[in-house]
Amino acid sequence: MRIGSWNVNSLRVRFPHVKALLEQYQFDFFAMQEIKMIEDKFPVDAFQAMGYHAVVCGEQRYNGVAWLSRYPIESIAMQLPKFEDSQQRFVGITYNDLHLINVYVPNGQSLSSDKYQYKLQWLERLIAYLDSIKDRYRYIIIVGDFNLAPGDIDVHDPDYWQDSVLFSPQMSTLFQRLLGSNWLDLYRTIHPTTTAYTWWDYRAAAFRRNLGLRIDHVLVNHALGACCQSCEIDVEPRRWQQPSDHTLIYADFDWSA
Repeated sequence: MRIGSWNVNSLRVRFPHVKALLEQYQFDFFAMQEIKMIEDKFPVDAFQAMGYHAVVCGEQRYNGVAWLSRYPIESIAMQLPKFEDSQQRFVGITYNDLHLINVYVPNGQSLSSDKYQYKLQWLERLIAYLDSIKDRYRYIIIVGDFNLAPGDIDVHDPDYWQDSVLFSPQMSTLFQRLLGSNWLDLYRTIHPTTTAYTWWDYRAAAFRRNLGLRIDHVLVNHALGACCQSCEIDVEPRRWQQPSDHTLIYADFDWSA
């Protein structure tokens, strides 16, 4: 079973890229963030023609998350539970004994802004929610754009990024609290010493110079982690014409729901 995640930064612009990745990787489940479109505009028919069911939680111009699944979905959650939010940043789905969560964590804008406080509140609620479901499902995976880099190895220049909304002691502490004893940061578990990034700014030739951060993650419970064969980052989509500023992260599991 293969599960992928990508912040597409506008599905309207990046639909050909998504189609190419689906054809190349044949994902069983594929999560997208920042689709930036409402449900009525989502290309459901096109994805159905490729063999996918779609679960969409969209917005007109910003945010929005979606799951594509080769299998019928048994339950859907369209909001982070017990958190009042007008922004579409969370969608959870269940198939058999596998529960899949797709998140687009707020960026935070600046440490002095209300948007940063919103980010902190959102992460606190996510931590509480994940703790509440840890024993509800046999297998659990949380993927998406977390808008935070966990440690120095995940940032091209820790001194430059220190105390930003994406990388700070507070962000690192929140990520460790998020993991706790229940969840694995799958990429870092499999690649403990590998420097790899999932996001590069559009400015200052950041991708060409590899000035990136690892802010897109795959978290799993220990039962699913034990089934993992690989977790990789594919930088090729960042080289394509009109790329997203993020790239693909995906994982393979030796297991069938």
